[in-house]
Amino acid sequence: MIRAGVIGASGLAGGELIRLIAGHPELELTFLGGSGSVGRRPSELHPGLRLDLGVTVQPVTENIDADVVFLSTPAPVSAELAALLADRVPVVVDLSGAFRIRTPELHDRWYPKVRRRADLAERFVYGVPELLGDRLADASLISLPGCYATALTLGLAPLALGLGLNLKTVVVDGKSGSSGGGASLRTADLHPYRNGAITPYAPTGHRHAAEVKDFLRHNGSGDIGSLSMSAYGVSHVRGLLTSSYVFPEQDVDQRELHRAYLRFYKGHRFVRVRRHDETLIPVPDPHAVLGSNFCDVTALVDEEERRIVVLAALDNLVKGAAGQAIQVTNKRFGLPEETGLTAQPLMPA
Repeated sequence: MIRAGVIGASGLAGGELIRLIAGHPELELTFLGGSGSVGRRPSELHPGLRLDLGVTVQPVTENIDADVVFLSTPAPVSAELAALLADRVPVVVDLSGAFRIRTPELHDRWYPKVRRRADLAERFVYGVPELLGDRLADASLISLPGCYATALTLGLAPLALGLGLNLKTVVVDGKSGSSGGGASLRTADLHPYRNGAITPYAPTGHRHAAEVKDFLRHNGSGDIGSLSMSAYGVSHVRGLLTSSYVFPEQDVDQRELHRAYLRFYKGHRFVRVRRHDETLIPVPDPHAVLGSNFCDVTALVDEEERRIVVLAALDNLVKGAAGQAIQVTNKRFGLPEETGLTAQPLMPA
C-alpha cells in the first residue's frame, strides 16, 4: 500500500481527497494535517464521510509517515510546507497556486504574497497527466493546475501542441460553481446573495489564464499572443465551464478540427472529445461530468467570424483538484491511471 497524507484536511478539496483515498485500492490514509482542526476525525469535518479511517488531524511536522503528501492548503502555506517537506517525503503534490507559474516575474505579479524558494519552483512538475505524463513518472514535486487552468489547457492543447496553430488571440469566458471559492465564509457567498446569481468576480483578468499562457509558452510548439479571461460565479455548487474563443492565423475546417482532437486524446480516458449535439442536452455541460474525473471537450468552427470555439467542462473538485491529484499519483507510482477513479458522472445531480 502507498501511504498517503493530506494537509488541509478541513477544506473542500481536502475532504474530496479523503473520500477518494478511502476508495482507492492502493492508497492508505496514514496522516491528516491541519492547524485549526487538530484532534478531529474526518467524519467531524465532512458530514458525508462516516468511515472510521483510524486517523485524526495532527499538527504538521517535517516527520510525516507517508509516501505521498497532498497539500490542500492556501498558496502561501503550501510554499512554506513545500520547503519543509521537500526531500523528506518521497512525493509532494501541491493543489495550490504556489508553484504553478514557472516564470518568476509572472508568479510575482499574480501571487504577490506567495514567497517561494526559487530552487523548489524549478523542480516542481506541472501536473497535467495527459500532457506531461512522462515527466510525472519520477517527479518528487508536483504542482496541480488550477481548475479553470485544467479545462483551458486541455481545451487549447490540441490547437497549440497538436496542430501547432498560432493562436494570436484567445478570449475566455469561465463560469464556476461556489465550491471553487473554498470553504471560507464571505458575505458574497451567503445563500441570499449567491443563489441564482451570475457574479462577475474577475471580469478583467484571472491568474489561471496567466498560468495556461505560461505553460503553453514553455511547452508548446505553437504560440499564443493574447489570452484573456473573464470569470463568473454561478449558483451551482460543483462544476465549471470554459468557453474559449480562439482567433488563429490559419483556417481549419470542422472535420479536420474534430479529428485533431480525437487523435490528440487517443488513449487518454479522462478527456472525452464530444460532439456538441450528441446527447439529449448540448455538451459539454458540467452536469454531465459531476462526481467524475472526466473533462468533456468540444471544438467548433465559426466559419463566418473565422474563429474556433472550444468548450470544456469538468467537476472542479475532482478533475479540477482532488481527482487529478490522485491521477498524477497513480502515474507517479506506476499504477493504471484510472485506479480509484472509475466512478461515472452523477446525473441528474
